[in-house]
Amino acid sequence: MIVPGPRNLITDLDGLLVGNAEDWRARTGTTVLLPRAPAAMAVDVRGGGPGTRDTEALAADTLVEAFHALVLSGGSVFGLAAADGVTGWLSARGIGLPMGPRAIPVVPAAILFDLNNGGDKEWGEASPYAALGRAACEAASRDFSLGNAGAGVGAKAGSLKGGLGSASAFDADGVQVGAIVGANPWGEAVMPGSGALWSWPFELADEMGGQRGPACMPDTMPSGFPAAAPPVTNTVIAAVATNVALGKGQLKRVAMMAQDGIARAVRPAHTPFDGDTVFAVSTGSRAMAVTPLLLARIGALAADCLARAIGRAVYEADSLGDKPGYRDWRRDQRG
Repeated sequence: MIVPGPRNLITDLDGLLVGNAEDWRARTGTTVLLPRAPAAMAVDVRGGGPGTRDTEALAADTLVEAFHALVLSGGSVFGLAAADGVTGWLSARGIGLPMGPRAIPVVPAAILFDLNNGGDKEWGEASPYAALGRAACEAASRDFSLGNAGAGVGAKAGSLKGGLGSASAFDADGVQVGAIVGANPWGEAVMPGSGALWSWPFELADEMGGQRGPACMPDTMPSGFPAAAPPVTNTVIAAVATNVALGKGQLKRVAMMAQDGIARAVRPAHTPFDGDTVFAVSTGSRAMAVTPLLLARIGALAADCLARAIGRAVYEADSLGDKPGYRDWRRDQRG
């Protein structure tokens, strides 16, 4: 039996903290995943327009085996500066590789595009993201907000407001999986002609308000599919985590499998206009004999968990600017 953890957040896994920071004037924000100890990590990129930092260091054939933080941020290319703030914050506390007079943290990052959401982006030569990265580290906790929070502040999900989502899943054998996501997809999170989220079949414990699916399967493509390609202004950036001790090569497979969670929660997914990027993290707190079957099980749990996290991101988001929140939209739909 699969159940959510006590918080239904990625921080249900021991050893993980999450911090959010927001700039409401700019309608943007940053989310930081902080492991209490350096953690193994891998990444899989499926979208056509990604924005990342230090992802090459996550390959199985590279030197560094464990990483010190992960940044998910709004701001497009400017948001990558959030990792500078996190790097400085960690190094000042002696966290990182002992390779010289200062600790050298390794901090991969991914960004989503939120520059066209009506916020004030006239920040001159210095964007706010380094400061947001530091503030997110200071705020890191096992409890954190979803929806219009952190990297999800300025996100959109097709025609609705996107946001920050998270979920966790525990099984009877002690395997734990969690997910966190900045949901900003070009595709829709809601089934056409229905009020149901695409992720409704995976809902646990009414975490999306008690979703009910439609009587029949609708078209998978949204109505009014555009004839002209839109600008590259979307992406889903996410991390999944497990307590099972895995290496970078094994985590790469988990990240690849977890990408299916995006395809379960968003239609269409992995488009040329998205930068869909999924990291996989191991806290290493549970040592098990990792057979191919166990690895497949962890990856399957991660995919479902990410689908649920995307559903929660959209469900929890409030209306902002020209993008209605799901709950407001659903209320108007019902009249």
